[in-house]
Amino acid sequence: MRTIKKMASVAVVGALALAATSCAESERGDGDGESSGGGGTFTFGAAGAPEMFDPLYATDGETFRVTRQMFQGLLGIEPGSAEVVPELATEWESNEDGTEWTFQLRDDVTFHDGTEFNAEAVCANFDRMFEQNKAGQVAAEYWGYVMGGFSNDPESSLFESCEATGDYEVVVNITRATAGFPTMLTLSSLAMQSPTAMEEGDANGIQTAGEGFEFPEYANNPVGTGPYQFVEYDEANGSITLEAYDDYWGDAPKSSELVFRVIPDESTRRQELEAGSIDGYDLPSPTDWQGLEDAGNQVEIRDPFNIFYFGLNPTNNPALKKDEVREALQYAIDREQLVQTQLPEGAEVATQFMPSTVGGYNADLQATPYDPDKAKQLLADAGEENLTLTFAYPTEVSRPYMPNPQELYEAIRTNLEDVGITVEVETASWNGGYLDNVTAGKYDAYLLGWTGDYDSAHNFIGTFFGNLKENDFGTSAYPWGKQLADDLQAADEIVDEDERAAAFEEVNAQIMEEYMPGVPISHSPPALVVGPDVEGVIPSPLTAEEFDTVSVGGQ
Repeated sequence: MRTIKKMASVAVVGALALAATSCAESERGDGDGESSGGGGTFTFGAAGAPEMFDPLYATDGETFRVTRQMFQGLLGIEPGSAEVVPELATEWESNEDGTEWTFQLRDDVTFHDGTEFNAEAVCANFDRMFEQNKAGQVAAEYWGYVMGGFSNDPESSLFESCEATGDYEVVVNITRATAGFPTMLTLSSLAMQSPTAMEEGDANGIQTAGEGFEFPEYANNPVGTGPYQFVEYDEANGSITLEAYDDYWGDAPKSSELVFRVIPDESTRRQELEAGSIDGYDLPSPTDWQGLEDAGNQVEIRDPFNIFYFGLNPTNNPALKKDEVREALQYAIDREQLVQTQLPEGAEVATQFMPSTVGGYNADLQATPYDPDKAKQLLADAGEENLTLTFAYPTEVSRPYMPNPQELYEAIRTNLEDVGITVEVETASWNGGYLDNVTAGKYDAYLLGWTGDYDSAHNFIGTFFGNLKENDFGTSAYPWGKQLADDLQAADEIVDEDERAAAFEEVNAQIMEEYMPGVPISHSPPALVVGPDVEGVIPSPLTAEEFDTVSVGGQ
């Protein structure tokens, strides 16, 4: 999701660098906030349905695709790049040790319900995110990943406090220096939301419901500061409608209405584009790229900034705690064949859980070769010749790193069965239980991946393994889980960029050569396609397009 901008240090020099970054110009412009959209409707075919619309509890790209049009953070990302730019904050600076950050805020912004955006609103957001109940702490995965903890466990938390020191000045205190702050404030999950709407809609009233969650009223009535505001979600017909916000502080959006139509099947999305029923969709099948272009459509291929992996969780299968079993799985999967036959041109076999463009990538690591005989021998050595795995894949979705989950699953399943592993097939729709089940440790093995949010090793391997209490790999069940989490935090706190990268390289080697918590499979270049009369799309290496610049047919 990411040319990639190197993370600045958080010491004195780093603080000055970030302060300089905060003065950068953004392509967003600085409108008078008085003009509405330019007219017309841009209709986008979504691969999956959003679970709800509160970005704090969102974890998947299809939900963020919608919320990104309505919500904004203190910091933003320059369209078409991974560069950090001002958004609702105009400037920021830190103290010498990088633990106290002062933000100057825009003074011309209102939320969609008319509530003023100011310092008190910012602190209300931070406090709300920090003070989650038990269900909220599970659902607010991004906060947990980047902040480490919530108000009930302040010792684990990166966030300490927020103070409004003026109408449009706020100070955020964190408990330690980290290369990820304040860049993490570009995350969609940490966007600013209306304090008034959150209070009225009981935003923190989330509850567990079976294997999932019951979300409060607010989650389906979102209120942000972005160029578009929520109108309705017609769940029966799979349609989400947004309209231009008349009092938006920036340049008026080019289209007065955005419509997202949920079309899980990729071939159906193509048919709808050809019929003119939609104006674009994400993740066209790589085999269709040339045909789409020949028909006059515009296929935009993004640089790969992702990882697709075969994840493991030993919670319900003690056999996975054996090193020989996890090593066997490295040899059992024919990653080269997967890349050549199942993934788009430009995809490459992964050697570790992050792409080569991120600082901390270990260039000395090599992909484990496909060797089914070696896999069988390792399983025998472990006494697990009759190993059974509950192995799952998602339906009703395509992801940038996983264009066709079922086809990839069947190929990997065949590899596993070829080495004598019995596979118990599990599946669930992407937002109909799959992600929740992965988080809850319901599967021994599963297919998943990640598109980076910004250029940081910690955003990849720190997200996966850094939070010992909550991660999809169940690393708390391993004797090395705490050591890995501690090593990741120590690397993240290193001020010198070169030293930090070297520390992450060492951790990457340990993950792949000693711990083996899963099998990194590939990095893939995802594409976006729009019709011939669509203008203004700015492809994002983060797969984080904002549609306020888009118009259809010159409208």
